Amino acid sequence: MAPSAPRIHPVVLSGGSGTRLWPMSRAHYPKQFLPLTSRRSLLQEAVQRVGDARFAAPLFVANDEHRFIIAEQVRALDVTPLAIVLEPVGRNTAPAAAVAALTLTASEPDALMLVMPSDHVIGNIDPFYAAIDRAAGAARTGRLVTFGIEADRPETGYGYLKRGAALDGVDGAFALGAFVEKPDRARAESYLAAGDYFWNSGIFLFPAALYLEELQRLQPDTVAACRRAVSAAKRDIDFLRLDKDAFAKAENKSIDYAVMEHTARAAMVPVSMGWSDAGTWDALWRMGVQDEQEDVRIGDVVAEDTKRSYLRAEQGLLVTLGVEDLIVVSTADAVMVAKRDRAEDVSAVVKRLQRDGRAEASANPIVHRPWGSFRSIHNGDRVQVKHITVKPGAKLSLQMHHHRAEHWVVVSGTAKVVRGNEEIVLHEDQSTYIPIGTPHRLENPGKIMLHVIEVQSGSYLGEDDIVRFEDNYGRS
Repeated sequence: MAPSAPRIHPVVLSGGSGTRLWPMSRAHYPKQFLPLTSRRSLLQEAVQRVGDARFAAPLFVANDEHRFIIAEQVRALDVTPLAIVLEPVGRNTAPAAAVAALTLTASEPDALMLVMPSDHVIGNIDPFYAAIDRAAGAARTGRLVTFGIEADRPETGYGYLKRGAALDGVDGAFALGAFVEKPDRARAESYLAAGDYFWNSGIFLFPAALYLEELQRLQPDTVAACRRAVSAAKRDIDFLRLDKDAFAKAENKSIDYAVMEHTARAAMVPVSMGWSDAGTWDALWRMGVQDEQEDVRIGDVVAEDTKRSYLRAEQGLLVTLGVEDLIVVSTADAVMVAKRDRAEDVSAVVKRLQRDGRAEASANPIVHRPWGSFRSIHNGDRVQVKHITVKPGAKLSLQMHHHRAEHWVVVSGTAKVVRGNEEIVLHEDQSTYIPIGTPHRLENPGKIMLHVIEVQSGSYLGEDDIVRFEDNYGRS
């Protein structure tokens, strides 16, 4: 990239729930926030990929419920985002990209934007950068560019792109011949043999103004809704909240369906970069480090006479004996066992759990909050025990409860406690009691994580029995 070239604006989309990776990925803490392929989450890996001189600060378009998770994970990378735009309702990728384009063109009319999901894996970074440079060249000639992944097997879980004629003056870029839906096995094999079909990556690079122009031509009501949502958006701490009534009127369509399948400006850059959408446990088995039995083992796993299986223990010991081609995933509150060739169907299990009203369908054992986290370790009649962690310098809201009292025991760290009109400091092995109806607050004034065991007792122990008087996170 020439030093004088304008920087590309990464737009990171984080709205999915990743149900096919249950029981680890759940609606309250989906797969993009999980460390599935390294010590960093998929979202953190995505942000680090766009950290070189080609790129400006990332702009996030995200689910409102996940705002603090994103802010914390980005902060841990020492990255300052351009903006974290919050969707009040999910409306797919076309409106999300429109909101990003409107935000960028307000200050930079000629901005190029790289639209990328937050939950993909790219194993080879150099081909990724080379493809970005080719796509930027095509975009600057007035093209909306998508990336086609060179297929290495007859995959039935991906859509395909057909390569068209080479673009004049842009080496390695082609007109987009056609979009193809997920094929059956026979058609997938024919695509692989033909050599001019590529997996649809769902990654795009285009001039923000051109995208808005084409979306205006094809979906004018969506552009109007997005304009109103952005113009009426409100700042909330570090976030930009889109107007709910306006954004809800945007049509629920992907970039492919709304624009790319209907525009004459579409182009494609083929690339082989170790890409996966990390959409299923089978995909993670394929990209994982396999032993001599072709097993991928993560956590405390003992596998005896086990072959071609993905075995993951998030808590406790996992043992398998005499099995083949399985997915076994164990978490603190659920165990899933499935045939590897049924990995695409895990989302159907989640729907069943949702119909049955099971909390495990969407809630995680560890509940993340902007100040830290809590995990329920016992639920009984009129009693609940939680393990609470509070980050250094963080504090919970000043609050009270109508139906429960609380005992706090400091396991490690230092706690500053407001209890009614008192303020006390507790150290390891010290405790306090919060009577029903007493305003209280827990704070970590120290430099290490605070760990507290909380024992709740009372007639009602639901999370909605809370009155907030003061809050650092806009919830009071």
